[in-house]
Amino acid sequence: MNRASLKRSKILHMALMGTSDPSGEAEASHEKPFVLRALQIALVVSLYWVTSISMVFLNKYLLDSPSLQLDTPIFVTFYQCLVTALLCKGLSSLATCCPGTMDFPTLRLDLRVARSILPLSVVFIGMITFNNLSLKYVGVAFYNVGRSLTTVFNVLLSYLLLKQTTSFYALLTCSIIIGGFWLGVDQEGAEGTLSWTGTLFGVLASLCVSLNAIYTKKVLPAVDGSIWRLTFYNNVNACVLFLPLLLLLGELPALYNFPQLGSAHFWGMMTLGGLLGFAIGYVTGLQIKFTSPLTHNVSGTAKACAQTVLAVLYYEETKSFLWWVSNMMVLGGSSAYTWVRGWEMKKTEEEPRPKEDEKSNVEV
Repeated sequence: MNRASLKRSKILHMALMGTSDPSGEAEASHEKPFVLRALQIALVVSLYWVTSISMVFLNKYLLDSPSLQLDTPIFVTFYQCLVTALLCKGLSSLATCCPGTMDFPTLRLDLRVARSILPLSVVFIGMITFNNLSLKYVGVAFYNVGRSLTTVFNVLLSYLLLKQTTSFYALLTCSIIIGGFWLGVDQEGAEGTLSWTGTLFGVLASLCVSLNAIYTKKVLPAVDGSIWRLTFYNNVNACVLFLPLLLLLGELPALYNFPQLGSAHFWGMMTLGGLLGFAIGYVTGLQIKFTSPLTHNVSGTAKACAQTVLAVLYYEETKSFLWWVSNMMVLGGSSAYTWVRGWEMKKTEEEPRPKEDEKSNVEV
């Protein structure tokens, strides 16, 4: 019983801290030449950056484009989940029909498994919906600041759920993130571009991201540890749960009266958004595989910085010095937290465990 409890605590700790089991993390890294491995890492990181940034800008277009004028954020999110579910099923069928061509698990819809994953699916719906709603109401440049509290929620939930305290240095990095968040809100307000609705959705999205990490680790055994099976069930559940929301929020009549409903360009952009949503899960896993979870977090922070600069240039915005300071505080605090957690984990792994050795000697 105690061993099972310890295992669950370890899983929750890994989920909250954004880390994984260090064993096997860098398998075969020394077998390949340095130049080849460096090129592979550069290619994978570039692929992650392009996919992630493209998805943010495309979603902004679909959610808040003056030329499109489509006010159905729930339908946009529903359609992206539908595309992802169909892609998973299609790739599974292809792998079954043509064995050896690709490595993809067999997917069969099991209602018992779908029910067991339902709590995660509810959190997943909250995460992607609040993400899109935040992006609808705030600019792409402020989007990262509006969703910057994920790390803070990780620390908070680690204390509430695991009763684990956080080091002074990690708390210090969190205070920098919080300070950057509030400074960013203040500067958006001073420039007259602040949306409290979008900011609130960003905070809720940050909370759901933390909860999603916890529930993902807990329900993975239900799908035999397969991320692709989990992705399939998650998106199928999401499609079903979105249907009553579409009716309750009146988005179906709005979609019916949408002037560009029969436009091939519109459906092409919608489908591309779904493809990018599917691809981001794959390239994220690929980046972690070729680097490490901590390096992935650093890459994500650097990507957020590049995305902010691109958004300011693309939308021809003018930002104050303090606005840029707020972004640097958020990005710097996030990077510092990643470094501190990595340093603490490495230090813990290198520490000897005399008590366990003594215990094993006594038992022998």
